[in-house]
Amino acid sequence: MADRKALIVDDEFHIVQVVAIKLRNNGFEVLTADNGADAYALACENKPDIMITDYQMPGLTGLELIEKLRATPETASIPVIMLTGRGFDISDEQKQKLGISTCLSKPFSPREVLSTVEDVLRQTADVNAG
Repeated sequence: MADRKALIVDDEFHIVQVVAIKLRNNGFEVLTADNGADAYALACENKPDIMITDYQMPGLTGLELIEKLRATPETASIPVIMLTGRGFDISDEQKQKLGISTCLSKPFSPREVLSTVEDVLRQTADVNAG
């Protein structure tokens, strides 16, 4: 049984699959959603250790999803990695305001995602321990 849970949110099926496989192969239980509304429901129900979400999605964008997470006490502290396409920069001020751990630009490698997830979880553990 995986002791870490990740939620991957992207409307591009192949991105979800590639990231999910890499995380599963490295000991994560993986939940997936293809839109922000479903992701919010999954996050509330399952309280993942980390969320990886796309910036641009139909319905609820990645930023709107994070705003909802931060406004909900049960999900407010979930670390979030934002995936962005070219030309979709998020300001440092916006990252800080929404508590976005980091952003990864597409295209990215599965290894880069795993490394980033591990770094963010390590930083979160250090903050919580200190």
